[in-house]
Amino acid sequence: MKVLVIYESVGGNTRRAAELIGGTATFLGAEATVCSVTQVDLQALAEADLVFVGSWTDGLFLLGQRPGRVGRFKKLPWLDDKHVSVFCTYAHNPGGTIAGLSKVLEGKGAVVVGGQAVKRSQIDAEHVGPFVADQ
Repeated sequence: MKVLVIYESVGGNTRRAAELIGGTATFLGAEATVCSVTQVDLQALAEADLVFVGSWTDGLFLLGQRPGRVGRFKKLPWLDDKHVSVFCTYAHNPGGTIAGLSKVLEGKGAVVVGGQAVKRSQIDAEHVGPFVADQ
């Protein structure tokens, strides 16, 4: 199985989660590639059986949460029925980040098969590993 992990990160938390997802997928026997949304490996995308896409949570403390820099995800190539699992990192409340990112990716032709919000203080194998294994 080939897995691609695409992420958008500002402070490094989402990048760390993406690397953990890629590492967990590799541990479980997949061939995994991890890349930033601004430097997508198009060959890996074409060959991927499953794509994880992640963003940080932008917005106010309690309202208006959304994927950070969502415009970058809108520039992804057509996903042509690729199975995609969405993740986000957050500090206090993920709000609509998962739903918002899912909607953008579905608009790019993806089939969203799962989603997980990860609190930035819980980016570890205990909290991320089961999400990867379930996909």
